[in-house]
Amino acid sequence: MDHKKVVLAFSGGLDTTYCAIYLREVLGMEVHAVTVQTGGFSPQDLLQIEARAKALGVASFSIADVTQQYYDQCIRYLIYGNVLKNGTYPLSVSAERVSQAIAVAEHVKTIGASAVAHGSTGAGNDQVRFDMIFQSLVPEAEIITPIRDQRLSREAEIEFLKAYGVEMDFTKNAYSINKGLWGTSVGGKETLTSHQPLPEDAWPTPLTKNTPESLVLAFEKGELKAINDQVFAHPAEAITHLQHIAQPFGIGRDIHVGDTIIGIKGRVGFEAAAPIIIIKAHHLLEKHTLTKGQLHWKDQLSAWYGNWLHEGQMLDPTMRNIERFLEDTQTTVTGKVFVTLHPYRFTLDGIESPHDLMSSRFGTYGEMNKDWTGDDVRGFAKIFGNQTAIYNKINGLGYG
Repeated sequence: MDHKKVVLAFSGGLDTTYCAIYLREVLGMEVHAVTVQTGGFSPQDLLQIEARAKALGVASFSIADVTQQYYDQCIRYLIYGNVLKNGTYPLSVSAERVSQAIAVAEHVKTIGASAVAHGSTGAGNDQVRFDMIFQSLVPEAEIITPIRDQRLSREAEIEFLKAYGVEMDFTKNAYSINKGLWGTSVGGKETLTSHQPLPEDAWPTPLTKNTPESLVLAFEKGELKAINDQVFAHPAEAITHLQHIAQPFGIGRDIHVGDTIIGIKGRVGFEAAAPIIIIKAHHLLEKHTLTKGQLHWKDQLSAWYGNWLHEGQMLDPTMRNIERFLEDTQTTVTGKVFVTLHPYRFTLDGIESPHDLMSSRFGTYGEMNKDWTGDDVRGFAKIFGNQTAIYNKINGLGYG
């Protein structure tokens, strides 16, 4: 282990730019910057981030592309569980941060660094997520967090960088955007209040499609494998493709209000057309192919799983237990879901599946049955309601 080496989780923004200079110039450390690709950076973005890092004099710069691992180790379980925090948010950023932290920790091991640094402030969830992953995966590494520890303002960071001759565009964008495979978050002055919506120009993807469009999503054991008969080598590619198709309709825009790990309420906008469509389509397919018991227990465990992931507890072994359960439930979740896209909304039109439990071989709901007689139902109802009937005979009506 080299006691001068520090791995910096580097995004190229103001905070991590400050960290790079502070770690090198003030602490005298050898800075190894790593940017983790989780599906949100374009090739041009990555080139710009690399150029920024090298201009800051880092000892090395690396890109860890973990997009497919991000799906394999995290997103697919959010789909299996139909996870929407508070019934709204597909965990776009929280899931991503955990995967990024794991990749940064692996880089610490690879280069034998004695420290790891991140640019989180002291006012959000990310600081906890990064710290918890690092303390578990690289417990021997010192965690350095200059922005949090020094309680720096944006203005103080800019003055520090100017003093060291760092030239960059210090103009603050009206909205902070974080894009990843599983959605894009949007923060701005409106999300700091409890009553204001985000304006149209705040959304990264403008509304450009107005004509309804039909899609066929093909799932195999709970995973999206094809769209309109186009088969993808990996589900992460299918997600990206669906996002390009659906986001121009303005689908999946919303504002999430939730409880942060540090105990305060938070509000953030997001656009996540592909995640919302996939989760809702997958859920519809499950309604047709799973029993009511499977659906019930999936709901209970998935809610806990999503909340624990949101709070940075991805390494808790309980998560592996639930993942095995969720994966086992997907054995019969295979089929096609028919979707129609409209401006700002979509409809789920129906499904086709060889495992559809809504089979006319056994009866048609509300019309006829083929597997039992009226006497069968009378006997079932008598036995099924027997204990309640006994209670009411002894104690009187239990209602009203």
